[in-house]
Amino acid sequence: MTPWSPVAALRRIAFLLERGREDTYKVKAFRGAAAALLPLSDDEIARHVTDGTLRSVPGVGASSAAVVEQALAGEVPDRLAALEAEHGGPLVAGGEELLPLLRGDLHSHSDWSDGGSPIEEMAFTAIELGREYQVLTDHSPRLKVARGLSAERLARQLDVIDAVNDHLTAAAGEGGFALLKGIEVDILDDGSLDQTDAMLDRLDVRVASVHSKLKMDPEPMTRRMLAAVRNPRVNVLGHCTGRLVTGGRGTRPESRFDARAVFRACAETDTAVEINARPERRDPPTRLLELARDLGCLFAIDTDAHAPGQLDFLAYGAERAAAAGIDPNRIVTTWSRKRLLEWAGAGV
Repeated sequence: MTPWSPVAALRRIAFLLERGREDTYKVKAFRGAAAALLPLSDDEIARHVTDGTLRSVPGVGASSAAVVEQALAGEVPDRLAALEAEHGGPLVAGGEELLPLLRGDLHSHSDWSDGGSPIEEMAFTAIELGREYQVLTDHSPRLKVARGLSAERLARQLDVIDAVNDHLTAAAGEGGFALLKGIEVDILDDGSLDQTDAMLDRLDVRVASVHSKLKMDPEPMTRRMLAAVRNPRVNVLGHCTGRLVTGGRGTRPESRFDARAVFRACAETDTAVEINARPERRDPPTRLLELARDLGCLFAIDTDAHAPGQLDFLAYGAERAAAAGIDPNRIVTTWSRKRLLEWAGAGV
């Protein structure tokens, strides 16, 4: 196996921990150590090891120091080898033919809202996974618990995305990976969207999701969702039932609404139904996924990633889409970036 640099080994360990849905505090230890060592040259890191001062670097603890020492010695760190064996294999059986067709992901979060990593780390990981595009969709302002972005903060974020893309273009040239501008915008109680039209018009892709009053009666919930999917600025209906089937946040039942009416509206407006690939969501449930298929909807297989390792969750969505027999051409995340952007901008 190719020798690992200390920073690369620490990043890979954090990625595998996230991919395996391990505790966040473990991830932070290794990502923090990687960030602390990134400004240092290999010679400087080696000098710390030789002098026994590695743990004096803020953010480097005993576990991360052991990884660094083994990597510098040309060894595969024990922690990395163990995690590769535990979490490095296929995430799920099924969807193997569809997964390579997925070119991008329309739903991800950074530390600007409730994600755990900087924008650049999310972008670099998407590149490492072979994506052609990744849409950054941090939350809108109403979702205060998730540090949703006001119009002013979103405007600043768009400048950062431009800077990241400029850097990537300088490194790899035109035509390579692109980080696209997006939002996961809250669908408010009346079906309106939790961001100004002017800001929504500046974005490449808009995912609209219900995050509040999930137990609303079916009739008003249906009206609420219909208003959103018929809004020409909405491209994707995110995690439509809001359910949780497992995970650290516990379980949550599905929201109740007239799925046939909502999916018909999606089909009529070319609004994609999200196949949310997070294992704790599996949203929409299989019966609704099949209903949306039968009604002629488009789909977006998205990770809803809140950490770099979760960007690999596309495999879960590919397995579900393949099991439902969905034509890959109806999955917008198999489309080229040009075709995707033409579709997403058509209503604006």
